[in-house]
Amino acid sequence: MLSLDLHPIFRNNRDIELAMRQFLFTAAHSGERVVEIIPGKGSGKLRQRVVAFLDQKHIKKLYLRHENAPGNDGRVLVWFRD
Repeated sequence: MLSLDLHPIFRNNRDIELAMRQFLFTAAHSGERVVEIIPGKGSGKLRQRVVAFLDQKHIKKLYLRHENAPGNDGRVLVWFRD
C-alpha cells in the first residue's frame, strides 16, 4: 500500500498541498486500490486539512471515497476505482 506521511512537512501549508496533490495523481495512475495519508493524531487540525483538501471538487474526481482508518484516526484511507 502506498502511503504519504505528512509529519515531516506539517508546518508548511504549501508543501502539504503539493505533496498530497502529487501523491494522489501518482496513486491514481499506479493501479493501487487503496492508499493512506498519515496526518497523525495530534490535535486533529492536520487531518481536517487533509479531509478539506480531499473534498475539493477537482480532487474528488481522482478517487472513489475516503475514510478514517478503522481504529486509527491518524490515518486517512483513500479508495480508488478498480
